[in-house]
Amino acid sequence: MKEKKNKNLIKVLLRLLPGTMRPAPLLFLAFAVVTVCHGVSWGVETVMQQRFFDQAAAMAEGRVSLGAAFAALGFLGLANVGCQVLNGAGNFLPDVLGSKVLGYQSKEIHEKIARLSPVVFEDTGKLDDINKAEAGKENAFWFVCDFTALLTFYIPYFLFMGWYLFSLKPILAVVIVIIFLPTALAQLIRMKAFSGLEDESAPVRREYEHYEACMVSREFFRETRLLGGFSYFKRLYLEALDLMQRLKYKASMKSNLFELSMRILTVAGYVGILFLLFDALMKGEVSVGAFAAVFNSLGMLYSIMEEIICRHISNMAQNMGSIRNYLNFLDLDERECGQDEAPGWGDIALTDVSFSYPGAEADAIREVSFTLKKGETLAVVGENGSGKSTLVRLIAGLYDPKSGSVMRNGTDTRTLSMRALTARTSAVFQKFQRYQMTLGENIIISDRLRHCGDEELDRVCGMAGVDKEDEVFLCGYDTMLSREFDGVDLSGGQWQRTAIARGFFRDHDLIILDEPTAAIDPYEETRIYNRFAEIARNKSAVIVTHRLGSVKLADRILVMSKGRAVQIGTHEELIAREGEYKRLYEAQEQWYQEG
Repeated sequence: MKEKKNKNLIKVLLRLLPGTMRPAPLLFLAFAVVTVCHGVSWGVETVMQQRFFDQAAAMAEGRVSLGAAFAALGFLGLANVGCQVLNGAGNFLPDVLGSKVLGYQSKEIHEKIARLSPVVFEDTGKLDDINKAEAGKENAFWFVCDFTALLTFYIPYFLFMGWYLFSLKPILAVVIVIIFLPTALAQLIRMKAFSGLEDESAPVRREYEHYEACMVSREFFRETRLLGGFSYFKRLYLEALDLMQRLKYKASMKSNLFELSMRILTVAGYVGILFLLFDALMKGEVSVGAFAAVFNSLGMLYSIMEEIICRHISNMAQNMGSIRNYLNFLDLDERECGQDEAPGWGDIALTDVSFSYPGAEADAIREVSFTLKKGETLAVVGENGSGKSTLVRLIAGLYDPKSGSVMRNGTDTRTLSMRALTARTSAVFQKFQRYQMTLGENIIISDRLRHCGDEELDRVCGMAGVDKEDEVFLCGYDTMLSREFDGVDLSGGQWQRTAIARGFFRDHDLIILDEPTAAIDPYEETRIYNRFAEIARNKSAVIVTHRLGSVKLADRILVMSKGRAVQIGTHEELIAREGEYKRLYEAQEQWYQEG
C-alpha cells in the first residue's frame, strides 16, 4: 500500500470527482452555479456599499437628491438579500447532495469488497485498509465539496475583490496575499501531520472498537459478564483509546504551534493594511464611500480567508490521510473476474495443491492431491489445525491455491468468477450467521430468487430438525428471530438447525458441511447426517466433522494431518490398517464407551 500514498491534491480530486458527480449530476451542477453566484454577490455588495456611502455623502453636501440616495440604499438591500438567499442555498445543497453521494460510496465500497478475493479477510493489513476506507468515504465527499467551493465561491470572490481593490489603489490588492500565505503554509504542515496520524491510528482504532464490542455487543456480553471479563476488556479499551488520544495530541500540538506563529504574521499584515487604507483616505486617493466600503469588507475578507484556511483547507489537510486510504482501498488488487458461465457438474480434482494464509510462514495446505468424484460424498477428518476448513474453502473456490490446481469438471477454479463458483454450491459453516429476520427469511436467504411455498420449507426444515410447530416459533415461519425486534431468541442448537436448513434449501450440485453440528448432540447429529445423505444422493458433498461416528455414511473418507492428506478410502478400508484414521477412531470409540 505504501507505494500508493503519494497522490497529490489534483490527482486526488480527479479520482474523487466522478464518484461525487455521478449519483446526482444536476444537483452537483446546481451547487457549482449557486456558489459562483454567491461568491460574486459578496463582491457586488461591497460595490453597492461604496455607491450608497458616496451617494449619502453627496446628498449631505446637496449634490444629489434624497431619491438617488434611497435608490442606492435599495440596491444595497437587494444585494444583501441576494447574498443571504444564495448563502442558504449554498449550505443546503451539499447536505442533499451528500446523502446521495455517501449512499453511492457505500455501495461502491461493498461492491469493491465483493470483488476482492475472500482470502483478503485473513490479512490484518487488508482489514485495516477496509477500516480506513469506511472512515475516509465521508471525508472524500466533503473534500470534493470544499475544493469545489474554493473554485466556485472563493476564487470568484477574491478575483472580484482583487480587481476592486486594485482599481482603488494597486497596493491595496496585496491584502489578499498578506492574509493568505502564512495561514496556507500552516495548513500544509497540518496536512502532513494528520496524514501520518491516520496511518498510525487505523490499527489502534480497530483494537478499541473490538474491545468495545467485547464489552457491550450482543454477541459477547453474556460470556464477558459471566466470566468476569468486563474489567479486563475495559482496561484494554481504555489503553487503546489513550494511545489514540496521544497520537492525536502529538499531531495537533505540532500543527497548532506552527499555525499560531502564522496567525501572528497575518494579524500584523491586517494592521498594516488598515494603515495603508487610512493613509489613502487622508491623501484623497480614495473617496469616503470607498474607505467605508473597503473598511467594512476587510473584516469580511479576513473572515472568509480564515474560513477557507482554518475550516476548508484545514479539514482537507486533516482528512487527506483518510481520503488517500479510501482511494488506496479502491485500488486494492481484485480477484480476476473470470468467466461467469459455470462449468458443468462433474469431478473436482485437486493436484499438488498448497496454500498459505497472508503473513503466515508455513503452508496451511501442502501438496494435497485427490479427486472428489461426481455424485460422491466425501468426509474430511483430522485433528484441530490439520487444514480441514482451509481445504473445503479451496474446494469451494473461495481461496485460490498458492501452487497446484483445483479443477471443476476440467476447468481451473482460478479462471472462474465468484458468480460461477457459487452458482450451484451450498455450504453450512461452523461459524454461521444469525440473521435478525424471520425464520422463513433466515432459510430462503440462501436462494432468494427461488420461489417456494411452505411445503418446500417444511421439507428442508424436516431434514435439518427444525420444527415450526415448536412453541418457540410463535408465528411459524413468520417468527422474528431477534429480541431486539420484538421477536424470540433461539438456543445454539436451534440456530445451527436453522443454518443447516438454509444450506439444504439452496439449489445445488455441491454442498459442504463444515462442522455445522457442534452444538447438537451426537444422536441428533447422526439423524441430520442420515437425512443429509438422502438429499446428497446423486450430488457431490463434503462433510467436515470431528465426530467420526458420523462419517460412515460417506462414500470415502479423507484424513488430514498437519496440512497434508495422509489417507483416503472407505471406513472399512481405513479401519483395517494402521494409520491416523484408526488412531482417531479408536480414541473416540473408547471415549464413547467410557461415557
